[in-house]
Amino acid sequence: MIINPKNGVRLAAVGAAAAAAVGFVSVGAANADTFVPLPGGSITQTLADGTMVTVNLTDESANISPSLGATPLHRNAFVSGKASVSLESEGVQAAYIYPGYVLACQVDFGAGLGADAGASITPSELAGGTATIPYSGGTNGGITLGPGQAVPVDILDQEYADGYGNETHWGGNYFEGSSGSITWTDSTLAVSGCAGYAQARAYVSVEVETDSVKSVVVLWGQPFSIG
Repeated sequence: MIINPKNGVRLAAVGAAAAAAVGFVSVGAANADTFVPLPGGSITQTLADGTMVTVNLTDESANISPSLGATPLHRNAFVSGKASVSLESEGVQAAYIYPGYVLACQVDFGAGLGADAGASITPSELAGGTATIPYSGGTNGGITLGPGQAVPVDILDQEYADGYGNETHWGGNYFEGSSGSITWTDSTLAVSGCAGYAQARAYVSVEVETDSVKSVVVLWGQPFSIG
């Protein structure tokens, strides 16, 4: 896959990724090798200039596996799915897909987020499905979550050299034309440090730039328990 980030550099994709629809409730307990089918979803929004943006999630699932850390503080899941975007407009200049998952620890779920939560969002934002998703909230793999914390995690990881030759990572994907999609299979979500129930929730954030409008559409996935 060839992508084009906002700075105009052309990149080679080194990861693949995620997306999704609504709610914040448990869908099933995390047991050894528990397969969790997820319903996916769809959202269509019309921008101020009449551009119609449709985001779909299909073939979404999670496979809850035994803890890699072999302790109650660890969780591990492998997630799969496909996100697709279609645009109905003649004035689209660029479109970007930012897929990922929000991981949350439910112990004292109403508590404030800790200082070490990184790029975090509040539980009340998650419950209402209105959170602003950072375009880079961390990379696919393991994170540490304390009580009441909810952290967005990038599934897509694009690696390239910046203007000084340093390694840089980007959690989005650029596409041209009227449609684009991302498919991911068995991407790892690993959580440590959570003493209570942990949940995950997929999302895909789509940024669209037209001749007259710049806007973001977010599709949320159905939350599911990872133990």
